[in-house]
Amino acid sequence: MTRLLFAGLATVDLVHRVDHLPGPDEKAQATGVEIAAGGPAANAAVTAAALGADVTLVTAIGAHPLGDLIRADLQACGVRVVDATPTAPGPPPLSAITVLNGTGQRTIVSRNAGDLVARVPPRGLPDADLTLVDGHHPALAVAAARSARRLLVDAGTWRPVCAEILPLAEVVAASAAFRHPAETAPTDEALATAIGAPHVVVTHGPEPVRWFSGTHSGAVDVTPVDAVDTAGAGDAFHGALAVALARSPAGATALADCVSFANRVAGARVVRAGPRAWLATLPRFD
Repeated sequence: MTRLLFAGLATVDLVHRVDHLPGPDEKAQATGVEIAAGGPAANAAVTAAALGADVTLVTAIGAHPLGDLIRADLQACGVRVVDATPTAPGPPPLSAITVLNGTGQRTIVSRNAGDLVARVPPRGLPDADLTLVDGHHPALAVAAARSARRLLVDAGTWRPVCAEILPLAEVVAASAAFRHPAETAPTDEALATAIGAPHVVVTHGPEPVRWFSGTHSGAVDVTPVDAVDTAGAGDAFHGALAVALARSPAGATALADCVSFANRVAGARVVRAGPRAWLATLPRFD
């Protein structure tokens, strides 16, 4: 079985579905409410576990009662959790997510990790065929990156720790909004060059995903779907990409196939409402 390690953020996600987004001083009645574990690394880990991988998530949760919600949900999803801050008394990171019925667009208000400092657990990090880091909890990210056999970096937003982990990556999956300080022009080619990893993937939401592998590059189309919930779609993409990469040989052709599979998984995510119902519809990687 493919063994994957995810290091990064886990949150409590409070998800409201509404018919319209409220303006200032306006109240809106939610048509649905769900509570689940969230965060880039946690969502990717849930996706990978649903795809049949043996998954461990190293994160920071703490001893606050809200942390039990994260642990219980991830356990139910088949994710093994290693808490780097088991005695921290404060609440875990919390995200308030509002999803607009009809379009699936969402707004997110979050504290993320705040000032919480997560160190490497005393027992160290488990061995894995491939490791994904999301850049949250910098000390964990660096330790996981340095010990990884193969490293995938979720580069959603530039963070100072990126300077340490990007040079160690085999694959960097960057959003179109990611900006490397060395980037000289707002193009995917410039971004891939600035990142400098052997393989770089740049996502553009519903637009084609660009990939760069040595002297080779290409684009993988995203199949149009009627989106009803886009929350966590990028995280699902990264979790599926991690599974596909771990089960594939290196090379440009394999990278394109892995991106294609991750696109299909992200598409399955956005056509079902809620953080977990979509997992029953996952495609399989052959």
